[in-house]
Amino acid sequence: MTYDPNPNEAASSAVTSSVNTPFTSWHQGLRPHRDLTMTERANNFPPLPAFFRIKPCFYQNIDEEIPQPHCQLVRRVYNLWILYSITLCVNVVSCIAWWAGGGGAVNFGLALLWLLLFSPCSYTCWFRPLYKAFRADSSFNFMAFFFIFFLQCVLAFIQTLGISGWGACGWIATVLFFSTNVGSAVVMLFSAVLFTIVTVLMGLVLIRVHRLYRGGGGSFQRAQEEWSTGVWKSAPVREAGFNAIAESGPSLPQYPAAVPSYPESGPW
Repeated sequence: MTYDPNPNEAASSAVTSSVNTPFTSWHQGLRPHRDLTMTERANNFPPLPAFFRIKPCFYQNIDEEIPQPHCQLVRRVYNLWILYSITLCVNVVSCIAWWAGGGGAVNFGLALLWLLLFSPCSYTCWFRPLYKAFRADSSFNFMAFFFIFFLQCVLAFIQTLGISGWGACGWIATVLFFSTNVGSAVVMLFSAVLFTIVTVLMGLVLIRVHRLYRGGGGSFQRAQEEWSTGVWKSAPVREAGFNAIAESGPSLPQYPAAVPSYPESGPW
């Protein structure tokens, strides 16, 4: 004897399934990896040799933690951070050439300071907020990214200009130094070109992420709500709650009031 499901139950299930679509779309590609709890995941970034007494500070796995439609964008921003760090390294070499050609030693000292300071801070202050924003749909982290990354764009633009005494071999310092020492100026030219590329890419990333966030219904009011309720402090707990909802299939009132469905990342 077969069981004939109640037509009302079937209709209710269909309605619930249709309502779940934005939530499922946002978390597609994540659930196969959700068997591990946050405590079972060992930090893996920055990758350090096992014999180091200093251990990695963060857990990063873009393919596992970021929704599939946005993996490419987050990976590109990560590559942009790597490019910026490389640019700071090249800038140190350029400042050495600047110093050797008759420039001031202060530029070399500042270039070394920028490398040691901005490489880790840029990862922590603007890449991690973006990573957490896409991982847990956190408006607060999106706003933190927009604010800090805008300041980073301004700083990169100043470094591209190359004001003397700022420790950056940008265009002004490079062009003016051609009349003093051509060999040193040619080396400085590499930094100017890299700073220009980084600045342009940062501007494109800022515009792209902002359009993506606004297109998904994000707003400053949502960030304020997260701040006032303290949700931004416990993104892993929020994720676990979303996963439990997705797996148990609760009734409609238990779902978040507004689950965004950000447009997929297209070519940019």
